[in-house]
Amino acid sequence: MQRKTPSCVVISQGYEESDALRKLSTLAILFAATAFLAGARLPPQGPMPEPRPDAGQATNPTSPSSEKVEPPAPEEVPAPQPKPDVPDVKDPEAPASSQPPPPQAAPSKPGSAEPMQGPPRPPGSPESSQPPTEEGKPPGEQTLEEQHLTIEPESDAEHAECTAALQSLGVVFKDTARIDDGNGCGIDKPIIVSEALPGIRLKPEATIRCPAALALARWMKDSVIPAASAALPEQGRITTVNQATSYMCRLRNGAGTGKISEHARGNAIDIASFHFEKGEDVAVRSRREDPTLTGAFQRTVSAAGCLYFTTVLDPESDAAHETHFHLDIIERKGGYRYCH
Repeated sequence: MQRKTPSCVVISQGYEESDALRKLSTLAILFAATAFLAGARLPPQGPMPEPRPDAGQATNPTSPSSEKVEPPAPEEVPAPQPKPDVPDVKDPEAPASSQPPPPQAAPSKPGSAEPMQGPPRPPGSPESSQPPTEEGKPPGEQTLEEQHLTIEPESDAEHAECTAALQSLGVVFKDTARIDDGNGCGIDKPIIVSEALPGIRLKPEATIRCPAALALARWMKDSVIPAASAALPEQGRITTVNQATSYMCRLRNGAGTGKISEHARGNAIDIASFHFEKGEDVAVRSRREDPTLTGAFQRTVSAAGCLYFTTVLDPESDAAHETHFHLDIIERKGGYRYCH
């Protein structure tokens, strides 16, 4: 029994040594594994650039492919180009399929420049396209003949009422035959005025419509004569009104194209100067900076003219009216008046 005990101790010590070795080996294996794993983590970070060149290679083919996409675009452009060369009708169609914005601008220009309706729709009728060119022009580019205007009719009742008002003011006038100079120029019921008011000659006589003569008489009576009495009493009373233009068949400002002048309808009169009993005539000219009573007189009657006329243009308005007042009675929407 005493011999068996030491053997058991030796065996237990052997087990303990083997356990220790196992533990050491496992620790060594774990340490090596951790070291291996630590080292293994580094390489995946290192090879990461390897896929990047692969991506670069992938992008390289894509970049040339995108570059290849651009050449086919010009290849498609020359394809429609030969098509418009054959017929003119296909011109808008070919560029419209390739590039919509440029072709839209191109046909619009000929459409506006050629309102004949010929090239866009009926290209084979040049003779019938000539009249529409005139009608298609904007009013500012049309001649008097191209506007196809007519004379405005006047009612007998309104004309009789107006002439009665002239007679009550003492205006000297006479009726005359209807004027028709063509192209809308003329007056249905014209009158010839020789005195704007009693004792105030209108020189030369003015051929106008009755409403224009009535506005002139009221302006003279209520504004011009009182202003002259206040500003220029030493010159006495006004004896003559010198007019530059009454009825005349023309466009505005004598232009070759544009709207018809109110002179051509008998609605306008141009006043050039006022003649007094004493002293010099008061000529209508630029007097905006004139500090004298003569300047005050002209500015006063110019401003007052808008009470009787719907249009008053004085020398300050533009170069075409540097030497006279333009007064007319054109009717505008809403009773609008233009006075300058």
